[in-house]
Amino acid sequence: MIHIKDVRWTYSGADAPTLDDLTLHVRRGETVVLCGPSGSGKSTVLRLMNGLIPHFHDGRLEGTVHLDGQAVTDLPLDRLGRRTGTVLQHPRRQFFTDSTETELAFAMENFGEPPARIRERVTTTIDDHGLSGFAGLRLQELSGGQQQQVACAAAATHHPPLLLFDEPTSNLSAAAIERFTAMLTRLRADGATIVIAEHRLHFLRGLADRVIAMREGRIHAQWSGEQFAALDDDTLRAEGLRSLTPPPRPQPVRAHALGPSIDHDTTPAAASETGLTLRGIRCAFHGRRVLDIEEAYLPAGAVTAITGPNGAGKSTLARLLTGLQRHNGEILLDGRRLTRTQRQRAGAIVMQDVQRQLFTDSVEAELRLGAPRDTEHEQRSHVLLRNLDLEPLRDRHPLSLSGGQQQRLVVAAARLSGRRIVVFDEPSSGVDRRHLRSISQTVRDLAAGGAVVVLITHDDELLAHTADQELRLRPIVSLTSNER
Repeated sequence: MIHIKDVRWTYSGADAPTLDDLTLHVRRGETVVLCGPSGSGKSTVLRLMNGLIPHFHDGRLEGTVHLDGQAVTDLPLDRLGRRTGTVLQHPRRQFFTDSTETELAFAMENFGEPPARIRERVTTTIDDHGLSGFAGLRLQELSGGQQQQVACAAAATHHPPLLLFDEPTSNLSAAAIERFTAMLTRLRADGATIVIAEHRLHFLRGLADRVIAMREGRIHAQWSGEQFAALDDDTLRAEGLRSLTPPPRPQPVRAHALGPSIDHDTTPAAASETGLTLRGIRCAFHGRRVLDIEEAYLPAGAVTAITGPNGAGKSTLARLLTGLQRHNGEILLDGRRLTRTQRQRAGAIVMQDVQRQLFTDSVEAELRLGAPRDTEHEQRSHVLLRNLDLEPLRDRHPLSLSGGQQQRLVVAAARLSGRRIVVFDEPSSGVDRRHLRSISQTVRDLAAGGAVVVLITHDDELLAHTADQELRLRPIVSLTSNER
């Protein structure tokens, strides 16, 4: 179905090609997984397959790319859109409407499908993907993980023969990953061709027909599904790939907290201790209460993991702690009440979509932005760039980096910010095995320096390496029974 032959692709303004002498064939009905280090070219391969390269992205393309026997360069984007469905790393960038139902209908409406068929297909998709609880909600009111679920459903609604997923589970809870896996199983049974770029691999064991490891824009290794499932952890570690066995759920100490949003109430600690104290925190969107914490304590010098299902209010809490979200109640640091403005000055955050936090024209300038300028900063910056494999990229424009490289850059900037409150919202999305460890160490170093560190994650492996205590949230009003 897909034939990529001798492809060399260089983005406009780049010094070196992102893909170099790539040849790859994907058969109709095959499920192929692309894995490998951040920056190895996985996302770029998907852009070749859906025609965004060369129709949208500027650069130089050598070699040929064919879809169903036709050159992608000769196919207009509307015809490519009928044949493909794509989920980007950050789904909110691909939304065109403001609600679940209209987003699911959008592609078919653009293709001129009859209204009755569109309504029938949207209804079926909502049922198949467990999205009924999202009805009546605007997409911007959904959590990052819920938006990811909508994007996956929207990509499949018009039944394209080729489906492309770029890090589709990066913001999903364990329950949501199970539903996504069930969706992949249905699509495979219906004969769809599926290509997935992923770092989390355990849920794909038994689903993939072929697994391709990329490195520096080339195919480094590949295995059949059976061969891949038989790989031991030492081999995976040598390739820089994550484990095929789901990590056991860590059991950190429970944070002191209570209230309707808290999954397990515990007696709050004394407010006089060093760290953050939350009291009477309530937050609502359009009259819908999304967060209600009577009291909670997040100590300085420790990493507090915020966990819970998609839609439990984790990212809302992140924005609230750093002064980016209005709310009722009060937040105290070391016993002193902080206004929102004071929290903005005292806090740093690594968001789920880190591209929204890149402001300068080079990696090095990004690290200097908002950070103290002294000799110690320069030394720490040099060490961080080396530890996070960003040193060769110090002169690159941040927007030219891969998603995983951008993630590590914003993590480094947060580490160097010197702020007392630092929040990481899903910092391991788009991160391979090696960089999972380096990010974990960066988070731990911040806590060792006395900061209040908050880690929002669905990644049990990151949780095991990093968390000192856990604050588990639950939805106040469950959107669907499956969300619990």
